[in-house]
Amino acid sequence: MKAVVMAGGEGTRLRPMTSSMPKPLLPVANRPIMEHVLRLLKRHGLSETVVTVQFLASLVKNYFGDGEELGMELTYANEEKPLGTAGSVKNAEEALKDDSFLVISGDALTDFDLTELINFHKEKGALVTVCLTRVPNPLEFGITIVDEEGKVERFLEKPTWGQVFSDTVNTGIYVMEPEVFDYVEADVSVDWSGDVFPQLMKEGKPIYGYIAEGYWEDVGTHESYVKAQADVLEGKVDVDIDGFEISPGVWVAEGAEVSPEAVLRGPLYIGDYAKVESGVEIREHTVVGSNVVVKSGAFLHKAVVHDNVYIGQQSNLRGCVIGKNTDIMRAARIEDGAVIGDECLVGEESIVQGNVRVYPFKTIEAGAFVNTSVIWESRGQAQLFGARGVSGILNVEITPELVVRLAGAYATTLKKGSTVTTARDHSRGARALKRAVISALQTSAIDVRDLENVPLPVARQQTARGSAGGIMIRTTPGVPDSVDIMFFDERGADLSQAGQRKLDRVFARQEYRRAFPGEIGDLRFPASVFDAYTGSLLRAVDTTGVAEAGLKIVVDASNGSAGLVLPSLLGRLGVDALTINPGLDESRPTETADARRSGLVRLGEIVASARAAFGVRFDPVGERLSLVDERGRIVEDDRALLVMLDLVAAERRSGRVALPVTTTRIAEQVAAYHGTQVEWTTTSPDDLTRVSRAESTVFGGDGRGGFIVPEFSSVFDGTAAFVRLIGLVARTQLTLSQIDARIPRAHVRRRDIATPWAVKGLVMRSVVEAAGDRHVDTTDGVRVVEADGRWIMVLPDPAEAVTHLWAEGPDDASAQQLLDEWAAVVDSAGR
Repeated sequence: MKAVVMAGGEGTRLRPMTSSMPKPLLPVANRPIMEHVLRLLKRHGLSETVVTVQFLASLVKNYFGDGEELGMELTYANEEKPLGTAGSVKNAEEALKDDSFLVISGDALTDFDLTELINFHKEKGALVTVCLTRVPNPLEFGITIVDEEGKVERFLEKPTWGQVFSDTVNTGIYVMEPEVFDYVEADVSVDWSGDVFPQLMKEGKPIYGYIAEGYWEDVGTHESYVKAQADVLEGKVDVDIDGFEISPGVWVAEGAEVSPEAVLRGPLYIGDYAKVESGVEIREHTVVGSNVVVKSGAFLHKAVVHDNVYIGQQSNLRGCVIGKNTDIMRAARIEDGAVIGDECLVGEESIVQGNVRVYPFKTIEAGAFVNTSVIWESRGQAQLFGARGVSGILNVEITPELVVRLAGAYATTLKKGSTVTTARDHSRGARALKRAVISALQTSAIDVRDLENVPLPVARQQTARGSAGGIMIRTTPGVPDSVDIMFFDERGADLSQAGQRKLDRVFARQEYRRAFPGEIGDLRFPASVFDAYTGSLLRAVDTTGVAEAGLKIVVDASNGSAGLVLPSLLGRLGVDALTINPGLDESRPTETADARRSGLVRLGEIVASARAAFGVRFDPVGERLSLVDERGRIVEDDRALLVMLDLVAAERRSGRVALPVTTTRIAEQVAAYHGTQVEWTTTSPDDLTRVSRAESTVFGGDGRGGFIVPEFSSVFDGTAAFVRLIGLVARTQLTLSQIDARIPRAHVRRRDIATPWAVKGLVMRSVVEAAGDRHVDTTDGVRVVEADGRWIMVLPDPAEAVTHLWAEGPDDASAQQLLDEWAAVVDSAGR
């Protein structure tokens, strides 16, 4: 006997799950519903099967193929238009006309004994046997009455409660004889229950009803879909579950990585090659699909997560369904009954309320509160660029496909035949993505100078040597699973705002230039990069007095690319240097704040025991610098800025220093004391770079370890700052602790407040209104200066749903009080 699986329905009530996927392919316990049906058929000897398809037919065909993987023989009958339940089977008549056949739905989950059903049909000599079952709520189904012999007496399709006369309903499973096709008109929409069966009963044909025992669920609504998952996990339906039951009710498939520190409360299912990190809690009736990543601190309860989904740290998913290839970012919350379609992005700290439907390919912006369904509109990101270039989680937000498009867009903004310098840090992710960048540039008629793994300042300097621009890929500082794609202009500086907007427009339009075969770009690997960098640096920065001072210095390379330039530098400087952590460590392309702190503590211990003049610690890409004084005490970044400022200003006695407006006003006192002037800039590195290019600028810094040495370059450079510091200390003959002691203490407090994108403008307006007649500085954000000199600064983050606040006062208590007052203003406006 053959079987017919009806797999042509659109599943409109299950949208958006079925917007881009046919209902039979919806996974239940990480396996399509139709696969459960096919396995049931095979178990009962029905291996020859015809599948009727119509809606998204190619997806069904591509998934199951000819059925060989299931040990079955599958053929397909394609409907050009919907033909109804009977018309659909009539469309497959050619394959079914020789023998009895069984009809079953491809989107209902069941474990009925089909062998018993077939035997009943044969015993009764029926033309049609209808498989029936009892349900508590029969409103959505066709009610059927049978007599004592099992013969059907009456049908009623989808009754009201006033018409309900039984709880025995039609499951849509039938055993039929080929003669039934005589009652079905070809190429016309015909239904079994509404058209064919009434006619057969009218003619007195033998139609029987078999009341089956077992499980049956018509997966037609969100509620029944979630219920089907729970029933499989509870063992209420006899289906195969892939994987291993590692503890009662906890199923884990092959290749999945589950941290021992994750909390699993079954019954639940974790799909093949999924990754569940420590601190995750997964509770009952949750299904995690294949290749899903669940980051630390996430909480899932009664959630159904389809394949290839990323679930960020501290996310909270309850009773929801998440479509495939969707990214749920940090601290997002999705409530009971919500459905997120395929390939969506749910931003950080956003909330999707219960029963909301988000259709495929939509973006929910960070911090958004969504209480209505998102169907047509796409809440796209306003721009690609953030504070560090184009940033995101590796292989989630930043994929090779995205990188190719980005590099192609960047190449399109340049002339054909231009040269672009490429570089990376020492991580494997950056190496893989850079290869994609190089391919995209070459196929867009751009020549490439590839530096491979170099410190960021070296990449900038080499870019400025004749390239039209540059691209550096590095691990995001402090975030090991994220990467930054940094675009440089012809001077090696970050792409300007205008350049970013131009790249943004080309990327959005997807109008990428393609090279003809004879125009494919060249790829070169320049030699002696580090020697060239070191030579330029030592020619530009004053190192007089260093050899005579006999300084002993401890240098921590942090196992990063910063250490690559030190061998060619330290020997030519003439200092006694002890280098620690010089080797590259691919497993640590960046460091957390805690790791950086403990590294500085260790550096301090070595400096003190070695009686060195000071210690320096580079970040892994050599862009930033941290200091330890001769006593082994850490010089905090904000103090290090003032120490460097004091040294430079004391030696120069004129000129300007470039500092962001968030810097303590003690800096003004230090600069003025030595006859220099502060030029306040925005917090953007691009603005600091712009000011540092002016001839009168003698120093720049951001208070976070970033220092600019204008005589060498106008960008942050940890190595250049190190060389300059050695020269200054050698000539001043003062220790770092002595310099630090003569600078007044600053009292700055900072706080970040979550602010949805939609209310950021309202927040800033409220701050200006609250300022009243006080002095307001709008260099960057809003800085309000009190009559007594205290100040508060409110700055919306350009890339995240956050508002930053800084407050400074004559003491910590005063600064904290001011911060609390204005935090209340921002908080109330943002609600």
